[in-house]
Amino acid sequence: MIAEAWLQERERLVRLAYRMLGSLAEAEDVASEAYLRLRRAGEAGTAVNDPAAWLTTATVRLALDVLRSARLRREAYVGPWLPEPLATGRDPADEVALAESLSVALLVVLETLSPLERAVFVLREVFAFDHAAIAAMLERSEPAVRQTARRARAHVAARRPRFEPDRDRRAEVAQRFLDACTGGSVTALVEVLSDGVVMTSDGGGAVSAARKPIEGRDRVAGFVAGLLRQATGRETFRLAEVNAAPAVLIVEDGELTGVYALQVVDGRVGAIHALRNPAKLSGLLDQLG
Repeated sequence: MIAEAWLQERERLVRLAYRMLGSLAEAEDVASEAYLRLRRAGEAGTAVNDPAAWLTTATVRLALDVLRSARLRREAYVGPWLPEPLATGRDPADEVALAESLSVALLVVLETLSPLERAVFVLREVFAFDHAAIAAMLERSEPAVRQTARRARAHVAARRPRFEPDRDRRAEVAQRFLDACTGGSVTALVEVLSDGVVMTSDGGGAVSAARKPIEGRDRVAGFVAGLLRQATGRETFRLAEVNAAPAVLIVEDGELTGVYALQVVDGRVGAIHALRNPAKLSGLLDQLG
């Protein structure tokens, strides 16, 4: 029963932990540790009537522990921190909710919450657990969870990024952005960017990247064009869906060297999250297949 529950619940647990942590590697570790603890509990003779609920609670608590320690590491991070990119596919049944809850832009906003606020927000707003269930998982009173949920919801609402819900329109804008990049036209780049576009780069200190966000269509277009001029000629560019949004991948000699995750707003690119930290890119091509 335990192994069967794990097989059925594994993907959901990883997605839950990923939204709390912004790291697929850490999310997989957390979910696996939850399973190992459930196995040990069963071997010790502990009765587990609802393995799925047990695994969910264990995953949430483990993720909270990791998130608390991760916040200290991220304070010393070199330059802006962005979540590890996650390959996603078509999910017509829940497209809008999937796109928003997995978007890089929203995950960046969630970074500004406290670990407890983030856990409550993800459990309540994304996975629709009721306040009583969340209180039991987090070992808090239900009134305290309600208060935390209100505070987290208000915080996110004030910073919630806008995005284009229509998948085809997002794909069309992404293609225009890719064409402008590969064509080397700064004018075309400017035209596909919104007036208030912001580009944030994460190199993690391992590769060169802008240490501060770049704002404005002219500055962002000039910066992207400058990066492209430094290309070696061995790069290939392709579109992919990352975190339920379009992204441009840069592959050099078979190795992924960059991901430009695009936030599309009103028919233009409103934000670019440039992920260049090699430690966050190593598994993405395998995910995409």
